[in-house]
Amino acid sequence: MERPIIGLTEKVRIHGRKVAAKVDTGASRCSIDLNLAAQLQLGPIIGIKDYRNAHGKTTRPVIKAKLELEGKKFNALFNVVDRKNLKYKVLIGESIIRRGKFIIDPTKK
Repeated sequence: MERPIIGLTEKVRIHGRKVAAKVDTGASRCSIDLNLAAQLQLGPIIGIKDYRNAHGKTTRPVIKAKLELEGKKFNALFNVVDRKNLKYKVLIGESIIRRGKFIIDPTKK
């Protein structure tokens, strides 16, 4: 079985809407912008998790959403955070990369 190849950025579908996402092997879970989650009417909040990043520790709500990447569909967990100052409103973490058995090619556009 051939494993799908993805780049460092990909177009994904979340609840049917196509959005640009950053693929991050250093992130364990997926993340979505607070305003995008509200626009897509995602929810309800199914939990609260503590996360560490370069800026310290934060506590974020977690939601479940349908995600499609390279034709593969997932019920994914996303932490919700304000990403308005970031280029990509969605971050795809290791949980999806592993489940989809994706190979990452940094040269893929």
